[in-house]
Amino acid sequence: MTIHWCGTGLSAIPGLRRLLENGHDVTVWNRTVAKAEEAVGDLTKNIRPFSMEAVAEAVSAGDVVVSMLPADQHVPLAEICLGKDAHFVSSSYIAPEMAALDAAAKDKGLCFVNEVGLDPGIDHLMAHWLMADYKASDAFDADNELSFISYCGGVPKHENPFRYKFSWSPLGVLKALRSPSKSILDGKEFNAARPWDALSSYTAPLPTPEAFEVYPNRDSLPFMAEYGFEKDWNVKQFVRGTLRLNGWAEAWGDVFKEIETLEGAAGDARLKEMSDQFWTENSYDDGEPDRVIMCVGFKAEKDGQPVWHKTYTMDAWGDERGTAMARLVSIPVSLAIEAVLDERIPTGVSAAPSQADLVSDWLDVVDDLAQHLGVVTH
Repeated sequence: MTIHWCGTGLSAIPGLRRLLENGHDVTVWNRTVAKAEEAVGDLTKNIRPFSMEAVAEAVSAGDVVVSMLPADQHVPLAEICLGKDAHFVSSSYIAPEMAALDAAAKDKGLCFVNEVGLDPGIDHLMAHWLMADYKASDAFDADNELSFISYCGGVPKHENPFRYKFSWSPLGVLKALRSPSKSILDGKEFNAARPWDALSSYTAPLPTPEAFEVYPNRDSLPFMAEYGFEKDWNVKQFVRGTLRLNGWAEAWGDVFKEIETLEGAAGDARLKEMSDQFWTENSYDDGEPDRVIMCVGFKAEKDGQPVWHKTYTMDAWGDERGTAMARLVSIPVSLAIEAVLDERIPTGVSAAPSQADLVSDWLDVVDDLAQHLGVVTH
């Protein structure tokens, strides 16, 4: 069984190198072969120019195809896997078009695993761990009032005036600022048209507590079922969101104002122009450390008093191993691939696993990747 690893961008390399160093049969696919050779040429010569047609020709039954490509490439690769009786892995969110492949994948006994990177990925593992721990506790009661938060952010280790730095094109970050979000706040659905409409402060319970700006992103609500929340539970808060350095909203104030005015093709062109400028002014220097903070918290209250409250926390930064972002995205992907090969993942379309043994095994690896990982009991 061959692993077909597609894409050798900045966030892909540590996981790919891990698989090669562990002796797996890996074919590396990248549009620019020279870039892939620079990244992993010391470990393998099996590097090929990427195209959908070439991958389709090379894949055999039982293989695993890994997409570390842009999101619009995932479903076409997964459809190739369906036709070839191969498995599929990506770190990205499950799009509706991917979810629609679930029945066909199950019929063929195939695993189409997604959301196994950093966020989504490690955050899911923390949420599953917390839910299992809560359900097993004496405090568990279906009538408790529940609050759940999940915040993650990649920020510069050394703060800059813009309060942010870019590892790759800023265009994706700028587009995300135009996206609405849906969460639960004060027991009711909370809709925000823009992140700055829902900005709040959060003090992360790190070894040295630290305040950040946070805001909800995407639609948090589908993850309630994913994490095991029952429909009749009393949920006061449920939010998955983004974490930024204090001062971020002020530093980006003019950006927010302009984004609100952009429309159509001219707006897209201006976004691209802004992206190019930000890349020039606020990209990471060679060897400059990035930082990733993640906090997933779960609180149960009865009669207004907390009866169970824990937060899973992580703090990681770039070091001699490279960037924190790259290892925290791609090494969990490599763990998912091995779990597929070991038949530890259920068939069909799935996200990061909830099985206690895999959650424990994977978080043990994350502990080695991060400078800090731990559970705070409040």
